Order: sequence, then C-alpha cells, then structure tokens
Amino acid sequence: MLKDFEITQLTDFISDYLIKQGMIPFWANSINLVVTIAFLGLAVLFLDRILRKAIIISFKLFSLQTKTAFDDFLAQSKFPKYIAQILPIYVLKYSIPYVVGDYPVLMNFFNIVINVYAVVLIVKIIRSFLRSTQKYLRTKERFKDKPLESYTQVIMLFFWGIATIFIVYQLTGKDIMSFATLGAASAVILLIFKDTILGFVASIQVSVNDIVRIGDWITYNKFGADGFVTDINLATVLVQNWDNTYTTIPTYSLISDSFQNWRGMQESGGRRIKRSVLIKQSSIKFLTDEKIEEFKKIQSVKKYIEHRQREILKFNEKTGADKSVLINGRNQTNFGIFRKYVNGYLHENSAVNKELALMVRQLEPTSKGIPLEIYCFVSDKRWENFEAIMADIFDHVIASVPYFDLEIFEEPTGKDLRSLAERES
Repeated sequence: MLKDFEITQLTDFISDYLIKQGMIPFWANSINLVVTIAFLGLAVLFLDRILRKAIIISFKLFSLQTKTAFDDFLAQSKFPKYIAQILPIYVLKYSIPYVVGDYPVLMNFFNIVINVYAVVLIVKIIRSFLRSTQKYLRTKERFKDKPLESYTQVIMLFFWGIATIFIVYQLTGKDIMSFATLGAASAVILLIFKDTILGFVASIQVSVNDIVRIGDWITYNKFGADGFVTDINLATVLVQNWDNTYTTIPTYSLISDSFQNWRGMQESGGRRIKRSVLIKQSSIKFLTDEKIEEFKKIQSVKKYIEHRQREILKFNEKTGADKSVLINGRNQTNFGIFRKYVNGYLHENSAVNKELALMVRQLEPTSKGIPLEIYCFVSDKRWENFEAIMADIFDHVIASVPYFDLEIFEEPTGKDLRSLAERES
C-alpha cells in the first residue's frame, strides 16, 4: 500500500513540475488542484461504471440460479446500482484529504457533500429494498389485497426523518433538536405536511380496521368514484371506475366521510335484486268463476288457485256470504294470483339463490300505481351477468302482466294525448 508521503508526492507532481518550469507557486498549486480533482472525479466515475455493470450482471446471474423471486425483483430495481456506489464513495472520501488537505474550506465542503450524499444513498438503498420486498409480497395471495404501499411509505417517512436530522447536522453543525425555533418549525411542518400526516393516520386505521382492501369495489359519490381499488398509499387511494377512468381519493377521506364498499356482496352468496313493477290500480279486480277457470290454464299457479279456492268456498259457506254480489265474503284477485305466479317463477329460476331472502311484495300505493317489488339474490355476482339475469327476469314478468288482466302504469306521451283529443273531437 502507498504511504501518505508517497500519495502526497503523486498529488503534488504537477505543481512541482510547473514550479521547476518557472511558474508562480500560486498558479502552479491552483492548476495542480484543479487537475487532481478532475482526475480523481474521473477515476471515481470510471470505478462506479465498472462496479455498476459488474454488480448488475452478478445480480442477474445469481437471480437466475435461485428459485425465489425476491432476488429477481432486486435485480430489476436500482438496488444493484446503489450498492455499486458504496465503494466509489468510500474511495472518494479516503482520497479527498490528500487532494485538498491544504485547503481547509474545500476540505470541509467536500466532506459535507460526501457525507450528505452517503446518507441519501443509504436511504435510497433502503427504499429500493423495501420496494422490491413490496413487489415480492404482492405475488403472494395473502398480501394481494393489503395496502403494502402505505406500509412502505410509513417506513420511508421514518428513515427520511432520521436522514434529515443527519443532513441538517452536516450542513449546520448543530443538532436539529437544539433549534430555538423548533416550535415554529413544527407548526410550519404540520401545515405543509398536513395531508401526509392525515394520510399516515388514515392508512393505519384503514389497515387495522380493514376498511378497504386492494380489489374492493367501492362507490364514493362525493368524488365520483365507482369501481375497483387498484392502489392504496399514504396520500391517496386509486380507484379504476367502470368506464376505465381513474379517480384518486385522499386516504383520510375513507375515515372522515361515508362511502359504500361492496365487499360484503362480493363475499356473500349472491347479489341483490330490489326493483319494482308499477301496476295500474284500476286493473286490479276480484275474480269471477269464469276468470278463475281461465287462470287455471296457467300451469304454475293451477294448484295454488284450486287450493285457495277450496279454502274460500268453505269460508263463504260457513259465513253464509251472499255471492250474488262479488264483494261479499272472501275472493281471489288477479293481482294476488299474479304475485304468486312471480314468486313461483323466481323459485324455479336457476340463477336465483334460494338460500337467501326471496320474496315478491306489494309496496305502499302511489300516484303512479301499486309497486310490485321483486326482492331476491342472483348467484352470479359479476356485473354484466347480473344485469343480464335481472333483465331476463323483468322481461318475463312484464310480458306476463296482460295474462292476468293487469296493466303496467305508464306516463301518457304526446301521442296518447293527441289520440285522446282526436277521439273527443
């Protein structure tokens, strides 16, 4: 190894030569300093390039020989590049005293720059390692829906905080905690990083309380979001909407506002149908014997009509009801039989989950008719299939209405009003 005296002789070679040639020592030393710094910089840059290529190639070859995918993510990231810079930085820090040792100001400047860069480099190495770990864990089934990005950012905030303390110490020579204006500085930091701090707290609550996972379908009307969560990080939640647009939602909004998470539906046995058909009230009637016989031709309600009619006849005979007037006693209605028909149709439909709630109910009458609501769950929860099944069900129900002498309420159109005016004239 070269001794300090021998190294000094090498670094002063140019100045000694120029002085012998008659140049003023000041200019000779200045030129020597510039040339030596340039040479050292080129040497360190050359060493960095060589090490970078060697380490990157070594990482790739090593990753090909192993079964785990973790080293593959390390090789794909900038981790090898950052590792390769450690030795050049060490060489530079070791060599600088021999180059600018006689210039205290320059010596101090280069030491500060190298130390600050070393701190930043260490943080970058940690960040690259954490990102590779995050990508690796994302390949595991148990971590696919976890907000790993938030965890990574929280850890990085901690390391950047420590790095900031070291950098401030290098630049000022004072411990950041000894600043007299620490209170004012804290207030400014809180103001500037308000969203980050809120996001940090929200990320922890979202994760601990399992409010949202990656892959959840959420509806957030305030931000116009309706789709699947694709990413959760410290500041925002990214949602891919059904029209393939993206909406970003502040993470803290997930705990401060109300939104709809469809995970329960996705994990349940079916997706709910809750929709009504408006039946015109004037079309609802008691059934005569002739109509009852006519409705018996509808196979799915024949047994129900016969059973129900026997009960009604027994009751009317027992009470002595005068059936010369249809309203006396008990009677069947076309609307009641239609409800029974729709209920039976849903029970026979293979797409409807019979283990969950299933009913056909009459809601409170409105000015637009009596709502006949279908409440059931479809086994296939995929949106396009669900919509197709629901459409098939209501196609059949709407087409069945006239067979029961019922009518569906519709608002009159301009054509209807013109036809009415023509008939009256």
